[in-house]
Amino acid sequence: MVGSFEVTAQDPTSAARCGRLVTAHGVVETPAFMPVGTQATVKTLSSEDLEELGATMILGNTYHLYLRPGAERIDRLGGLHRFMSWSRGILTDSGGFQVMSLSSLRRVDEDGVTFRSHLDGSTHRLTPERAIQIQELLGSDVAMVLDECLPYPGPPPEEVEASLRRTERWAERALRAHRRHDQLLFGIVQGGMEPDLRRQAARHLAQMDFAGYGIGGLSVGEPKELMYQLLDVITPELPPDRPRYLMGVGSPDAIAEAVARGVDLFDSVLPTRIARHGTVFTRQGPITIKNARYAEDDQPIDPQCDCKVCRRYSRAYLRHLFNAGESLGPRLGTYHNLYVLLRLMERIRAAIRQGTFAQVRQEAAALFPPRQGSPGSDPAPTTEVNR
Repeated sequence: MVGSFEVTAQDPTSAARCGRLVTAHGVVETPAFMPVGTQATVKTLSSEDLEELGATMILGNTYHLYLRPGAERIDRLGGLHRFMSWSRGILTDSGGFQVMSLSSLRRVDEDGVTFRSHLDGSTHRLTPERAIQIQELLGSDVAMVLDECLPYPGPPPEEVEASLRRTERWAERALRAHRRHDQLLFGIVQGGMEPDLRRQAARHLAQMDFAGYGIGGLSVGEPKELMYQLLDVITPELPPDRPRYLMGVGSPDAIAEAVARGVDLFDSVLPTRIARHGTVFTRQGPITIKNARYAEDDQPIDPQCDCKVCRRYSRAYLRHLFNAGESLGPRLGTYHNLYVLLRLMERIRAAIRQGTFAQVRQEAAALFPPRQGSPGSDPAPTTEVNR
């Protein structure tokens, strides 16, 4: 049945769990990572590549698709799945994060947000109802409510609370506006970095009949330990029979820690963005393949990886591609990074079922060890339109 979510395994030593989310375009086994297809494409990869990699759900960006080519046009062309020739799941964000990141180009009021396009400066209006309408036109499997995402460091607590109450009212309006029965609607827990507000927000949303719950406003530059502390507050308040989606987190270590706290779904531009700039995952931690030390290194990116990039190409060749400005370099790096992350999710699911999650949790930390002095959940910039 579309919309059903079943917990299929529980780790005995943490809140980590496996689940099965049924969408109109197939089943998503959780915990799962969703590659980000900002403009109906995961940059440098084709839909065939994503199928080969084993992705079961990707993320589409409502803000970008609304501005170009337009939700109505995509609807006339048969919906987002047909438009990009992708037969598996799609989750669309509400566009709220992108609009909120345009601090100099937008104005927030009780009814919604007025903003100017980053493309041509044209003025647009986004309300909770319009965000739902756009996502229904796109035909995604999972839609998100419009919310207000605050930066880090954020405003004073009284302003955080005012923003949260507005987001809660917007969620109620979105729930009333939603009409598509083949599309799931997720609420979003906000509340800044205030534990009490986060707890209140989770409890309030849990009383509404959402198909799942996003956790927003994290991975915006705060220390990882603070994010983990807030997840410890949030996830116990959310219904155990609904999926939980941590928005904008994609580093292997942070994913594993969030899984340990009961999170089921993730998305981030991290693995694809760093790949396009020459940083790739290895079992010994990420490396920057453009560095001179790899000029004559005939090893694969990671000798322990069995992806088609590592089976065929050397570090020296990838370094050459990047330094020569060849588009194949970012493509191969992106494929490898997503392969590593999607295989990690497979190992996490298997480990939860087998009772060995603690070991994989340690492996994930080694894949992406915290950088000294790094404040954010992901090293990639998060306060920009193309998140």
